[in-house]
Amino acid sequence: MQSLEQSTSLVDQAYTVILDALCDGTFKPGERLTQDDIANRLSVSRQPVTHALAVLKAQGFLVQSGRRGLMVTSVEPDFFQAIYQFRSAVEPLAVSLATLRLTKNAILRGRSLVEHGRNLVVAGDARATLQADMDFHAFIYELSGNPIIGETMRLHWLHLRRAMGHVLRYPGMSISVWQEHSRILERMVSGDAAGASDLMRRHVVDAYERVKVDVATGETIGAA
Repeated sequence: MQSLEQSTSLVDQAYTVILDALCDGTFKPGERLTQDDIANRLSVSRQPVTHALAVLKAQGFLVQSGRRGLMVTSVEPDFFQAIYQFRSAVEPLAVSLATLRLTKNAILRGRSLVEHGRNLVVAGDARATLQADMDFHAFIYELSGNPIIGETMRLHWLHLRRAMGHVLRYPGMSISVWQEHSRILERMVSGDAAGASDLMRRHVVDAYERVKVDVATGETIGAA
């Protein structure tokens, strides 16, 4: 964790840095966090840290731990499974809607996202590859034209990002994910909304099998 630069968005900066630390394992499940300690690490006052921690608590990443501050929550397998169950219903709908709104520019953007993701896998940049995965799905949500889908999935992806902290250790799995993304997109390009929707449903269901959470370790075994 590095010191933050002074700006008018210190709360947002603090939130992002702390969330990154939660997702990359710097802050581990069960670890207690205090406002003073984090403020000292970031070289800021307690106020932006207090607000950032309050948001993370409301989002379920932290819980109150008495007078000792806040504690990092564990990745709950049941919650993780619930997210994928929800995705298996919502994302096929998003793809179906997005197919009807596909434009030449959207096709170029989608193919660019797929190519970028593949390149990151080859480069071995796990963190950037996971972000690219999130960006591809966000592209589908945005293109669907239904703002509720994107707004709802944003928080779920934050939890998935944390659960998949060890996710892209396995290059073969990562490549297969981008192959699936490409097939979904090309089915959309062909105008087959039902086929693209079916591919997305299978993609999400298979992703859950690849990314099951180990109850004992809290680590994941695949990619989404």
